[in-house]
Amino acid sequence: MPVATVELKSPKEIGLMREAGNIVGTTLRILSEHAQPGISTWELDKIAASEIAKRGAIPAFLNYRGFPATLCVSVNEEVVHGIPRKDKILKSGDIVSLDFGVIVKGYFADAAVTVPVGKVAAGVQELVTVTRQSLEKGIDEMQADKRIGDIGAAVQGWVESKGFSVVRSFVGHGIGRALHEDPPVPNFGKAGTGLRLAPGMVLAVEPMVNMGSHDVRILEDGWTAVTRDGKWSAHFEHTIAITQDGPEILTMER
Repeated sequence: MPVATVELKSPKEIGLMREAGNIVGTTLRILSEHAQPGISTWELDKIAASEIAKRGAIPAFLNYRGFPATLCVSVNEEVVHGIPRKDKILKSGDIVSLDFGVIVKGYFADAAVTVPVGKVAAGVQELVTVTRQSLEKGIDEMQADKRIGDIGAAVQGWVESKGFSVVRSFVGHGIGRALHEDPPVPNFGKAGTGLRLAPGMVLAVEPMVNMGSHDVRILEDGWTAVTRDGKWSAHFEHTIAITQDGPEILTMER
């Protein structure tokens, strides 16, 4: 049954997304452990593909609108949609964002983490921590009868209070039988505005946070988004179901 243009998911459908989310959460944990100095982003992509295959799922990103890989791997000033490469080698002091999704029995789940590689500078670690916390702040607002704007306002308020900026060019989204469904879920906005949240909605919330300006540009590969000022960026994401009892994070390892 729809609310506006948003398709509400049944308990059975949310169960399938939970199954997909478990695979996403488990694989992101494994990838995070492998994100060490000396590994290439191409090798991380191969690990992701192997983990999906052994669990009988389908990669959500491979060939989606022409994307050429299983995993989006974005390093340092790369914001999102980085293409894995054999010559992109992680080194100590980097941060790497791993964005990843799978399909199970026709239903999608999608999540992202940013991982420090070796020892990182204190300001870089703060960027990663604040971005993760901003996602948690947004999830806290995902209560039935609240509004989409409450999520974005919580994310933006936390990020800007710490001196960072929220990317505007990319936003979260509904998710279910497609990777991207209505409604869009901005990581900025005004509390008390926008679509009212209802049990059965499933949303992918994904703050992308920059050390400098929020402005980004797309590289010549047509995919990789980087900060316009060259300063570093972090990205966290979960797929979350709204229930009568509050938000349920589906992309957790169980």
